[in-house]
Amino acid sequence: MVSEAKQNSILGIIGGSGVYDIDGLVNKRWVSVSSPFGAPSDQLLYGELNGQQLVFLPRHGRGHKIPPSEINFRANLDALKRAGVTDLISVSAVGSLREHLAPGMFVIVDQFIDRTFARNKSFFGSGLVAHVSMAHPVCRRLGDHIEAAAKEAGITALRGGTYLVMEGPQFSSLAESELYRSWGCDVIGMTNMPEAKLAREAELCYATVAMVTDYDCWHPDHDDVTVEQIIKVLVTNADKARALVKRVAPKVIGDTEGGGCSCRTALEYALITAPEARDAAKVAQLDAVAGRVLKK
Repeated sequence: MVSEAKQNSILGIIGGSGVYDIDGLVNKRWVSVSSPFGAPSDQLLYGELNGQQLVFLPRHGRGHKIPPSEINFRANLDALKRAGVTDLISVSAVGSLREHLAPGMFVIVDQFIDRTFARNKSFFGSGLVAHVSMAHPVCRRLGDHIEAAAKEAGITALRGGTYLVMEGPQFSSLAESELYRSWGCDVIGMTNMPEAKLAREAELCYATVAMVTDYDCWHPDHDDVTVEQIIKVLVTNADKARALVKRVAPKVIGDTEGGGCSCRTALEYALITAPEARDAAKVAQLDAVAGRVLKK
């Protein structure tokens, strides 16, 4: 048994509700976590797997009540940070922009193109300005653990790929789909931005498991895909996601190198506003996200 106090890391999972029904997850409890950025998508689900604490958050709320553009990403990431999460795995359904990325495959994303435009994309702003690097937007160490866990679980997972994040809620036009393919994008979805940017600002290690449900509209067979087929893939993907989480959790939580990961010091030189010029209310709002550097 590993007590919470002795864990090097606490793993958070953000995604669909089906991911949380993991065999062996015990002491489950839903907990409300308040955030100065508003209400998160739902309560946080705390549970223990082999004595190790995990924290889950339904990105769209239980029952999928919140559309992508209305998700309070800042409140979600702030609440997870307040819950003690250090490593965050995003589990997301996506469409494929490549023939070789067939429905049912997983992609361990390493790059994003952000095409969203109606979302709050930073914890920072007037009164406290910060700039973090997004050159490499996901945690390589966390990706290594996901890749190893996928192999153990027998899940076909491609390491590396570019995720185009669109605003939605409508899907792409054919012209847009072909444009994104010409840019070299591999999968398309609506949820991982600004999530990845906010995770970096919150000094969380972050990685995405993109679960392919169908080919986007560029594919010649797209119009032949039925809702029934997509639901079947979604169910299968949820089974795989649970198997993946069960295997990746001990790798992440037991990783003694996690404390030295550069993701956890992303704000070290990011704050631009001089201490004497910082807005006190903004500083207070950022107590969880940036408390490590603001208290210096």
